[in-house]
Amino acid sequence: MAEELRIVLRNYGKIDPLNIDDYLNAGGYKGLEKARSMSQLDVINEVRKSNLRGRGGAGFNTGAKWSFAYNTGAEEKYVVCNADEGEPGTYKDRIIMENDPQSLLEGMAICAYAIGAKKGYIYCRGEYPYVVEKLNVAIQQAKDKGCLGDFDIEVRMGAGAYVCGEESALIESIEGHRGEPRFKPPYPPVKGLWNKPTIVNNVETFANLPVILEKGADWYSSIGAKSYPGTKVLTLTGDVVNRTFIEVPTDTTIRQVIYDFGGGIPNGKKFKAVQIGGTSGGFIPAEFLDTSIDFDSMAAIGATLGSGAVFVMDETRDMVDVIKRITKFFEHESCGKCSPCREGTKRMHEIICRLTAGQGSADDLSNMERLGRVMSVACLCGLGQAAPAPFLTTLKHFAGDYNAYLN
Repeated sequence: MAEELRIVLRNYGKIDPLNIDDYLNAGGYKGLEKARSMSQLDVINEVRKSNLRGRGGAGFNTGAKWSFAYNTGAEEKYVVCNADEGEPGTYKDRIIMENDPQSLLEGMAICAYAIGAKKGYIYCRGEYPYVVEKLNVAIQQAKDKGCLGDFDIEVRMGAGAYVCGEESALIESIEGHRGEPRFKPPYPPVKGLWNKPTIVNNVETFANLPVILEKGADWYSSIGAKSYPGTKVLTLTGDVVNRTFIEVPTDTTIRQVIYDFGGGIPNGKKFKAVQIGGTSGGFIPAEFLDTSIDFDSMAAIGATLGSGAVFVMDETRDMVDVIKRITKFFEHESCGKCSPCREGTKRMHEIICRLTAGQGSADDLSNMERLGRVMSVACLCGLGQAAPAPFLTTLKHFAGDYNAYLN
């Protein structure tokens, strides 16, 4: 994997994650030290200039988001790390937290200094209890060394709800409420945790910050795609030779990811489709394999980058069967707060089940397509808005798989 460019994973395999001295000897906390020598506004502007965009789902400019919280002038603010990694096939955040937890803590401390926060939370999915143990050890070591200053970090565990990956549902969960998204605006940078200004960023986003502050915005913005610079950590699963994780510049193409890093399709079979960004991502056919993996290029072909999960399928896979399983997942994970998602995910699964049972019709597909379009604009949060994407993209690019089930 010599072609990789590791920024987020710069310390992977090189340090003992439970020994803060290893991190310090590798240059750890120099980014935070430099940030504290600058004004808060200068730190925010440096991050904005780097054009670091969220490595979760929305791809929003990180520095711009911070400026909203900074400009509120509130005395009490919070920094929250979204480590609720609920996308099937995604484990990039786990890799970062297991192998270099201090880089996450340093990134959060940089954000806290920039916006003027004294308290931070890491919201970790309930299925990662051993990661929580490592994070708590790392936090205590950072406190003992005085690295975090007056910034305090606490780890909170979720209950395994997929919807809590949405920032406002995550905030509700931290507050002890049922994990359901809030109506927006106001957005969390203005009114978030306990109605105070709150910055919610992804694990990968925070892990980029120490290097950006240390080496500068110009250095970072020169890497990868101009509109979405830097690198992206990807996890490769499915019908691919190398089921692994990589970190590559954002101007890398999908073809390079699958064939150069992934080793191509095993057993001499042909490529059929790839889903990028987790279960809510669209399915991409062979004609788009030369698309760069940056956020905007992916959006242009109706796909997402999202969590960075790369799920490859060969020519033997039945797309309708895949969609049946995905619609069942979303039906189960919908929080039920808004009708378009609560009812829509259930009806989509019902229609697909009817189709696979040999009782479907062309009208069913037409109704499901219309339902999907409505959900994409009417649902309250990203779960319901993105849930139809797998169906809509497979119907567009792999209609033959659906037609085979029609009477």
